[in-house]
Amino acid sequence: MMHIDLSSMLRQTLSCELYSNLVTRPTGAAVRTQIEALLADSRERSLTVIDFSHVGMIDFSCADEVVAKLLLHYVAAERADREAYFLFRGVTDDHWDAIETVLERHGLALVLETDDGARIVGMVNDGERIAWEKVYELGRAGAADLATALGSRPDDAARMLDTLHRRRLLMRLDDGYIAVGGLGEAHA
Repeated sequence: MMHIDLSSMLRQTLSCELYSNLVTRPTGAAVRTQIEALLADSRERSLTVIDFSHVGMIDFSCADEVVAKLLLHYVAAERADREAYFLFRGVTDDHWDAIETVLERHGLALVLETDDGARIVGMVNDGERIAWEKVYELGRAGAADLATALGSRPDDAARMLDTLHRRRLLMRLDDGYIAVGGLGEAHA
């Protein structure tokens, strides 16, 4: 698992120790480029924690560059060469408005780590949210497990697991799926 402290990355990008706000599209693009360079050296399957804990604020253009374009590049594009999964940590109300807006604009979802565990946010329907939460609760689940837990048909559960995997909200392992942010972090 890779941990990326956005505040440290921002200070390296701007060569300024006092700056902790992610503002302007060029700044966001520079930070995303650094993240992508780090990910280029990662394994075929990787889990990366994107940590906002020490970021004061993020504007809409930076959120678009750092969050949306990163997800679009590694998640929505379903890159054949690499399975990239992201867990977002330290997101506050000061960050949320901009992040939520870009998720909605691009139809994206992500896993957000909170004090109570993890949850999916962004553009997900009720069925996706319920299925993700059940897999998170179970720790690991296959189609039969999810179907039993939800009272649904196994083929419907299998389709839902596949959808959540394609969106990189669940990781597929040999014997089932785990929720990003769940017990399976060590398997990434």
